[in-house]
Amino acid sequence: MEACSRGGGPLGDDPADLAAEYNIVEIFHSVQGEGYHAGIPHVFIRFGRCNLRCEWCDTDFDTFDVMSALDVLGEVLKFPCRRVIFTGGEPMLNDLWPLQRLLKARGYNLAVETNGTVEIPEGLMDWVCVSPKDQVYPNVTIRQRTGDELKCVYVGQSLSMYDELVDGFSHRFLQPLYDESATVEANGVSFALTEAVVKNNPPWRLSLQTHKWMGVD
Repeated sequence: MEACSRGGGPLGDDPADLAAEYNIVEIFHSVQGEGYHAGIPHVFIRFGRCNLRCEWCDTDFDTFDVMSALDVLGEVLKFPCRRVIFTGGEPMLNDLWPLQRLLKARGYNLAVETNGTVEIPEGLMDWVCVSPKDQVYPNVTIRQRTGDELKCVYVGQSLSMYDELVDGFSHRFLQPLYDESATVEANGVSFALTEAVVKNNPPWRLSLQTHKWMGVD
């Protein structure tokens, strides 16, 4: 039964989909700690490589293993969860259709967390979260201008820079910059500044990385 659900068998998986290869940093089961789905368990598939280098990024996306889609699927199926988040790095640097077909055939809900620099094909994802980094990369073009969730890291930028972007999203979040190398006091100042901006700019909502407070991935 496991072999059939993992690949081939009655689901009729395309062998080319099963053989597709991806740069994978890690696959793990945890609770989403931020944004709209905070508190909901997901399986996270973290992809290697990114086209940006944000100074606050907490992921070593240059260290990864090459895995087939079949092996990725086998890891995902180990967990009692039917919600998957593609994250990174930048997941949209990959052709995600093979994984999408394999996982959707098994009833998974699929979300992506992306910096928005690569346009997402229609129908690929059930939930799209765009976290633009043009506050530190002003010359980077945001190509994915619609989605479910816009989540911006606050580093002191004016929210007016998103005026032409916000209408394409159902939910908008502002997240304080959390620097793991900074002191508790410095991060506290960042949190307080972000909270003040959110209070004065409805309908923006505050997003906190609660998983870091809990000490989990």
